[in-house]
Amino acid sequence: MSEKDMDLTGAKQNTGVWLVKVPKYLSQQWEKATGRGEVGKLQICKKGSQGKPEVSFNLNEELTVIEGLEKKTVSAPHEHKFTMQSVGGQILAVFTETTSGQSEDRSDGSSSGSGAGAGPDKLALEGMVVQRADCRPAVNENYMRLKRLQIEESSKPTRLSQQIQNPVTNYKPVANHSYNLEYEKKKKEEGKRARADKQQVLDMLFSAFEKHQYYNIKDLVDITKQPVIYLKEILRDIGHYNIKGTHKNTWELRPEYRHYQGEEEKTDG
Repeated sequence: MSEKDMDLTGAKQNTGVWLVKVPKYLSQQWEKATGRGEVGKLQICKKGSQGKPEVSFNLNEELTVIEGLEKKTVSAPHEHKFTMQSVGGQILAVFTETTSGQSEDRSDGSSSGSGAGAGPDKLALEGMVVQRADCRPAVNENYMRLKRLQIEESSKPTRLSQQIQNPVTNYKPVANHSYNLEYEKKKKEEGKRARADKQQVLDMLFSAFEKHQYYNIKDLVDITKQPVIYLKEILRDIGHYNIKGTHKNTWELRPEYRHYQGEEEKTDG
């Protein structure tokens, strides 16, 4: 997106904003607030001319009720303290995005869009981050009840067994289910794949990795037409399997194989 499509009013006004990390339950309760209603009050107290400001946030009473399992309810902590942190030399900014046909009200009362029919999406720079902070609840009886409720919810089994009260009695069996037929077809296709010579498979793999750096095992099976187990044995010798990160569940060549031996021998000669 070009610069002309971005509203830089926040930068021109030298607007400073705070970047605050809040507990998950607090952000969830804020989403329950009606309209642009008040979610709480922020208090900033400064002790003395040289003292650091003490910042606290008090959640509105109507948002302190949290529902849990089996219609259990607990009260969220009302008081929260801010632990202030420096920006640490980083350059951080806050942007807002206005989708087509919508307008977004800013904290200063202005609008970042022009209402219905506003056209393409637009970005606006609201301000630069001048202060970071962590919002932490006061550890009291309400907080301990909330933690207990969260533990109960996390330990709830994802699958439950339930007795059928009115079972179907006129069930008509079929000769074979569709998923069984699909499985048998796939099994036969796997059985037709004969193991090729290892060097031939290596040549196909190196040729494929010259085009792309990352492949999942399904694509490599389609390229080489080799059984999965046999293909993985060869890949372990020359490749690395990514178990996390951007390229999770994909294979790539080890660094020492990214420049192939055939090319190096020609260069040495």
